[in-house]
Amino acid sequence: MSKEYVEQVGQAYRVAGTRVSLDSIVYSFWNGDSPESIAQAFPVLTLEQVFGAIAYYLDHQDDVDEYIKQGEADYEAKRDAARKADPMFYQKMAERRRQMKTSV
Repeated sequence: MSKEYVEQVGQAYRVAGTRVSLDSIVYSFWNGDSPESIAQAFPVLTLEQVFGAIAYYLDHQDDVDEYIKQGEADYEAKRDAARKADPMFYQKMAERRRQMKTSV
């Protein structure tokens, strides 16, 4: 009997039965985190679910990589639009970050 570890909810991939995104698991996997440490980082997941999500990724790597790449492009487009909509806010934030770095 086969068990589903990943489901597609709308446009997003999630670990089945949870709100944990497959992206989160994949980024941790890319960073070299062990399945055990990933399970510790996401206490709602069992070790079996983490292994299942990684197996799903490896079996569908091209599709998931494209999904993640598209998500990153969408994020960058939204970030750029926000910066253009309120440039003074981002200028103030950058100045505040510089101040914090020099005061430490």
